[in-house]
Amino acid sequence: MTRSEKTTKIAIRNLYKIFGANPASVLDKVKAGMSKEELMESHRHVLGLNNINVDIKEGDITVMMGLSGSGKSTLIRHLNRLIEPTAGEVLLNGENVVDLGPKELRRLRREEMSMVFQHFALLPHRTVLENAGMALDVRGLPRSEYESEAQKWLDRVGLTDVGAQYPHQLSGGMQQRVGIARALTSNSPVMLMDEAFSALDPLIRTDMQDLLLELQDELKKTVVFISHDLDEALKLADHLVILKDGFVVQQGEPQEILMQPNDPYIVDFISDINRARVLRVRSVMEKTGEAPAEVAGDVDRDDTLEEVIARSEGRTDLTFRVMHKGRQVGVLKMTDLVKALVPTAAAEDGLRSSAA
Repeated sequence: MTRSEKTTKIAIRNLYKIFGANPASVLDKVKAGMSKEELMESHRHVLGLNNINVDIKEGDITVMMGLSGSGKSTLIRHLNRLIEPTAGEVLLNGENVVDLGPKELRRLRREEMSMVFQHFALLPHRTVLENAGMALDVRGLPRSEYESEAQKWLDRVGLTDVGAQYPHQLSGGMQQRVGIARALTSNSPVMLMDEAFSALDPLIRTDMQDLLLELQDELKKTVVFISHDLDEALKLADHLVILKDGFVVQQGEPQEILMQPNDPYIVDFISDINRARVLRVRSVMEKTGEAPAEVAGDVDRDDTLEEVIARSEGRTDLTFRVMHKGRQVGVLKMTDLVKALVPTAAAEDGLRSSAA
């Protein structure tokens, strides 16, 4: 199923956030094009979000990323209205979250959207099992009813024997697993993850990314993931949204952004990545159902270019048949693969522009 065929779970429309004494008084100036710097200098207001429009598809991992101050954490907190917008809409299943009253908003936070925080946010006086079952506890379920559900998800994230312990007795990685188990126990269709792995050591962080992908393959949640790390974003994202100074610079399928960056800022972002490790065969292949005359073997359309290079043993005169679900979807020439490892013409132009 293509992205356009998927149902939109959350639609963000014309969303603005201005921090200051009287945001409404300067909204028109921002809409007319006043920059973040001008707004601060002239009116002592901070522009947090500037006309954000994003469709978050059901069952996808949407990663929103950018440097510090880009607006990514501000944006995710608008989805469950931990932050009130200055203007705009956040539509969940077609219903505007901005219009919800206190009772409906509490229900949304308890049942529709769970959140996993960067610094775990576990209650220190509760056991691991009680923390994992907190969402159901808040809904009024007795421990006898939520305990088995909480234990099921603790088992699933690899914490079978620690339910009776307290958060301070666990490592950082284990504490974050409790946070994920808590979100899963709530059984909410949407998971919001605000830099959920950035406080972890690199090896543990990789394990947590793998765990999330494994769970997502099974559960098909709608996940909104905030990150400042491009490698993490490229690994996790079905849809990538890159922010700068409160506005969206570029969004799309990560492979498309890598191959066709549309702004010098994006070019700078992707300039240091290992393209062979993150680019997929589907981004480089020639789409065809016709088999080539000479075939060195079959590769999957989702294989990385690094994997194909290893199979080719460095030879550039080979051609592979590209397969997906048992049928041919394309052909990959090693000469095309090598060209893809060099920044695109758009990227080169962007680099020249940014250096000028």
